[in-house]
Amino acid sequence: MQHISLHNGVEMPVMGYGTFQITDPALCEQCVSNALGAGYRLIDTAAAYQNEEAVGSAIRRSGIPRREIFLTTKLWIQDAGYDGTLKAFDRSLKKLGLDYIDLYLIHQPFGDIYGSWRAMERLYREGRVRAIGVSNLKFIHFSSREKYLK
Repeated sequence: MQHISLHNGVEMPVMGYGTFQITDPALCEQCVSNALGAGYRLIDTAAAYQNEEAVGSAIRRSGIPRREIFLTTKLWIQDAGYDGTLKAFDRSLKKLGLDYIDLYLIHQPFGDIYGSWRAMERLYREGRVRAIGVSNLKFIHFSSREKYLK
């Protein structure tokens, strides 16, 4: 499997398996198990997908060492802000049943993204997440950032 190096040096597989719209727990767990069996090592989920438990179960049951699987999950809009992000991260980690997340993303950059980012930096410093970022980012004029903080 080919990898790319993220800005902080963390290696991430270039191809992964996404779990968007797989809400049935048994089906999601089977799909992730099949993907891992087929050689995928990047698994993508999100709090908003409502399938983190099934994803975590498949990873734990796979027999593949955790360090060989790259897991991405995402913070949803309603949890934006410093405290909300920390609580949402703990909730996701508990649902996944894992010790750390490889990549934690702001799923949609709305609400208090600055507070969310500061919380994610804390999680990174604490070693609870190996990399952080933002997905679904459209060009934001930072001179007009105040409208995104409301």
